[in-house]
Amino acid sequence: MKIEQIYTGCLAEAAYYIESNGEAAIIDPLREVGTYLKKAEKAGATIKYIFETHFHADFVSGHVDLAEKSGAEIIYGPTAKTEFKSHIAKDGEQFKIGNITITALHTPGHTLESTTYLLSDEDGKDYCIFSGDTLFIGDVGRPDLAQKGHLTMEDLAGMLYDSLNEKIKPLADDVIVYPAHGAGSACGKSMSKETFDTLGHQKEVNYALKAETKAQFIAEVTDGILPPPQYFAKNAAINKGGVESIDEVYEKGLNALTPQAFEDTANQTGAIMLDTRDPQVFAKGFIPNSINIGLNGQFAPWVGALITDLQQPILLITDQGKEEETITRLTRVGYDSTIGYLDGGFERWTDASKEIDTIESISAEAFETASLNGEITALDVRKPGEYESEHLEFTLSRPLDFINDWTGEINPKSTYYIHCAGGYRSMIAASILKSRGVENVIDVAGGYGAIKNTGLKRTDFACPSKAMKVS
Repeated sequence: MKIEQIYTGCLAEAAYYIESNGEAAIIDPLREVGTYLKKAEKAGATIKYIFETHFHADFVSGHVDLAEKSGAEIIYGPTAKTEFKSHIAKDGEQFKIGNITITALHTPGHTLESTTYLLSDEDGKDYCIFSGDTLFIGDVGRPDLAQKGHLTMEDLAGMLYDSLNEKIKPLADDVIVYPAHGAGSACGKSMSKETFDTLGHQKEVNYALKAETKAQFIAEVTDGILPPPQYFAKNAAINKGGVESIDEVYEKGLNALTPQAFEDTANQTGAIMLDTRDPQVFAKGFIPNSINIGLNGQFAPWVGALITDLQQPILLITDQGKEEETITRLTRVGYDSTIGYLDGGFERWTDASKEIDTIESISAEAFETASLNGEITALDVRKPGEYESEHLEFTLSRPLDFINDWTGEINPKSTYYIHCAGGYRSMIAASILKSRGVENVIDVAGGYGAIKNTGLKRTDFACPSKAMKVS
């Protein structure tokens, strides 16, 4: 028996490869399915099943593409309805993979079709569960994504309580919990950085499993949930229906453009120019009106949160050799409309003597000096919970997540100092403001982490609630 967790850090997502006696199964596959096919081929195994724990909202699954390329059967839990060929499992239904058994345990609450898959080994002993978004390490799935009709978030939280107490907590303490996500995912509130654990330890430390009553559980799980990113509902709809092959997306997007062709295409199509270089490199020079979302951060979730149209044409400026990786990470959250990239990167643009723009980026010490020399307007673009826990006394909370809501308050003729926790999000915000006509934006390099080493007055630290913890 082989179980491999395939963890994708930028999405905080875990897929699983399971193999026994020449047969394999994949749980919650990502959009690009070559990894799973190669693993099975190398092992001489046949992929028999593709198990989906639920209709994912935070990424586009590769289940349909993988089924077409492997011949495997797609399995969903009870109540799921798909627009493609799939097997809808009954609660308690068992599936054989070589010498091991997978049992579908219907565990609604995060979504109505949410299902946990219990793996029993060759001797019939319960070995692990693939809990999807039902149970995380340190948390449980948010219960607000599947509200419909008369069904409320509290109703779903109540279902989740019953699922955990009736299906999961009765399992043996040595059963391993393999969730679909870890810290950084917006599918929960306070997930651990660990990506698996024993069920027994989770019973001891996970606040949601320690709730003594259903009412207490509902209150704690629903407390302070932030609105989901705008792309969640769109990705869930895609996963119910299916998408074009990722091979076609690559063919369309891997279109090398000269600087002139890049500029002409941008003007003709209204494409977003997405610059994925390091924030501090971007600040020193970029194509006017381009947006910076660095590839070396939570790239795909921020694209999903900020670019509201999944069909929006995108033109890429990347470090050389990063074009295909960027397209891959865009497709993971449903952005399939990349139409080309700047051949040779930004250096080629400057070689062609094309116009460039810059964003001033200053040290925390220079920021301190500026604030002591006169009144300034400083925007803290961290999440509300981060700001709540501790912030500078004079900064305004303007979370990057909601930039499309608060930019209307911005005076394009004023000067704004912007910081986040470490400098990644502040450059995103600065680039967006700059593209919207705000000329005087100044980034604080190193963010709040660097600012704390200055003498600027901060509010007293307040421990954030579970709902607001940020990794």
